[in-house]
Formats: sequence, C-alpha cells, structure tokens
Amino acid sequence: MKTEDLKFIVKEKYGKIARENQGDVKSSCCCSSSSCTDSEFISMIGDDYSKLDGYNPDADMGLGCGIPTHFAGIKKGDSVLDLGSGAGNDCFVARAAVGPDGHVTGLDFTEAMIEKANKNAAKLGLTNVDFVYGDIEDMPLPANSFDVVVSNCVLNLVPDKSKAFYEILRVLKPGGHFCVSDVVIKGELTESARKSAELYAGCVSGALKMQDYLSIIEKSGFADITIHKERKIEMPEGILTSENDNNGIFSITVSGYKL
Repeated sequence: MKTEDLKFIVKEKYGKIARENQGDVKSSCCCSSSSCTDSEFISMIGDDYSKLDGYNPDADMGLGCGIPTHFAGIKKGDSVLDLGSGAGNDCFVARAAVGPDGHVTGLDFTEAMIEKANKNAAKLGLTNVDFVYGDIEDMPLPANSFDVVVSNCVLNLVPDKSKAFYEILRVLKPGGHFCVSDVVIKGELTESARKSAELYAGCVSGALKMQDYLSIIEKSGFADITIHKERKIEMPEGILTSENDNNGIFSITVSGYKL
C-alpha cells in the first residue's frame, strides 16, 4: 500500500477508537479488542498505569505496549514531547514528572484524539500541557526544543521509521534523549499478515525486525542506545512463517541520546 493509504487506515481506526471511547486497560490491543476479529486480535496487555503519579483513567485507552516514561529519566523542569499522544495518557504521567516548571507537548495526527486529550487536560486544569496536530514524519515543531521524547506503541504505525527517528533527533536538544515503547518482530511475517490493513492498524504488519529497528536508530545518529525492557506478545497462530521460542512479536522499550 502507498504511504497515504497506510496513514488513512491508521487515522480512521484510531479516530473511531477515540469517538467510541474504546479501550480496556486490562485487556486491549492496538486496534481495540471490540474491533478485531479472533484471528486479528493481538493481546497488548501492558503494565498497569493506575498507580503512577499523574494517571488519568479518562486518558487511558489501553493502546500502549509499555510505560516509556518509567525509563525516560524525566526531571523537574524538563520539556517533554509525546509522539502519538492519543487521549493524553503518557502526557499526564510526564506532566507529574516535570512539575509546574516543565512543559509537555503531545503530537497526534488524529483529530478526534487531539480533541479528547484537550478535554482531559481542561478537566485537570493543566496549563503546561498542550496537544498539537501533526505528522511524526514531518513534525510542525522547532529544532532543538525538547529534553525528552517519548512514545508508546506508535512508531510501528509510521510508514517511514527513518524519517521518524531523524525528526526525533531534530527536535531534541543537544544531549537530550528519547525513550519509546514499540513493537518489533523476530522472524518473518506471513505474506497475508504483511498485506493485512487491519494488522497494520493493529501494530503488527507495520513493525520492523528488531535488528532493523535498532539499526535505524543508530544510523539516525543516536548514541548510548539501550533496551530497557523486552516482552513477548501473545498472539494467534499463522502470523509468522515459523513458530518457535525465539521468534515472535515483541514489545521493547528503548532509549538513545542525541550527542
């Protein structure tokens, strides 16, 4: 599929999730459990956000595959950017970490998610959190602006991962860093899985092999690349060409620094 078609699929899927308020933090998937067929359901049971400072249940749509803010080393007064911010879940947790003197920006290209996030921020009375409409491959944000960039189960949905990481590098301040949770593959997807639009929106067919993903990060210019957490995702049979203990779909939380 063309890049424009892939982005349309993602925007339509996540717009529907936002409008219908779908998502279950206890058992969810990237394409939401109620909209996936049995063969397409990808279990994305992640870590529990509910005990974290800043957690807002209205913003938790159960669409993540980790807690990148936990490993991001966010400090008081930092300027933080969340890519694919959705209803604001990770933004509000980051806001608790930066305090009143910091600032958090959420970027998303689904209008319904931006609207939902702004409503959540207004309810909380937060003045140092804002949400911006934009494409991760071409962010409408100035260079050298953020101390930390985070993202949760989103970059796998971006057609051009190289563009995404170059943009992350551009908007980070010198010495700044990113920390993202994302989906990667060990093994080979079946042809039908690679071509599935539903599996693309469900964070699978758009995911890269783990080594290719890490290679893109390195080639983008990041240093001190660290995998903080790796977890195999339970999924139905028939997604990979070879089923064994070493192959599978994994969520990883990885960070890297701008020199």
